[in-house]
Amino acid sequence: MEWRDEGIILSVRPHGETSAIVELFTRDHGRHLGLVRGGRSRRNRPILQLGNHVDATWRARLAEHLGNLTAELRRGLAAEVMERKVALSGLMSLCALARLLPERDPHPSLYEVTQFVLGYLLDDEVWPALYVRWELALLEELGFGLDLTTCAATGSTDDLVFVSPKTGRAVSRDAGMPYADKLLRLPRFLRRDRSGEPEPSDVVDGLKLTAYFLERDVLLPRGLTMPETRTRLVGYLTSA
Repeated sequence: MEWRDEGIILSVRPHGETSAIVELFTRDHGRHLGLVRGGRSRRNRPILQLGNHVDATWRARLAEHLGNLTAELRRGLAAEVMERKVALSGLMSLCALARLLPERDPHPSLYEVTQFVLGYLLDDEVWPALYVRWELALLEELGFGLDLTTCAATGSTDDLVFVSPKTGRAVSRDAGMPYADKLLRLPRFLRRDRSGEPEPSDVVDGLKLTAYFLERDVLLPRGLTMPETRTRLVGYLTSA
């Protein structure tokens, strides 16, 4: 069996003396692993870096085998953000959370969103808010999407400023104010009536929102905790 696809490198771990097992998020084949022979060589090490965009070829005798993988670099994003600690944390966080996707299950829409976010990773004014939207898209793909379009209490579509931690649905200002201390904040850039550029505090509120549902619905049921890079990202943005 053989396929060719493009993908983003999510993880690399040594195998034997010279090889590496590489995990990709591909456009048409989802999250997929393969063995790169000579993956720890001087030639391959710069290619096999987390977040890099590659063209991949996978071969195996049977579909259920690990298979052999070769990769050619399209964009070395890891090197581009190496000196940018916030963007690097964002890239590492995205790679870590994308590993929550089921193996070999295609998610082409999420892949397109991922490439869109990564395309702005050198623009610190833009990518953090896009990253929050990426986490919302990840929750949707995993079956835990939020409904931020109408108020859970009244059905209204106006002045939605909260999210219910119980239902994952938006709540209007009037309906939510009596319970504000128990609700999550819906940042302006995620509201229907959004205007202006997101402030760092808005992005942090968005990350708190997605973190709540990622931890409750995805990570904790698997016995996992939030990736350290994700926690570090929130810290950087909080102090910005």
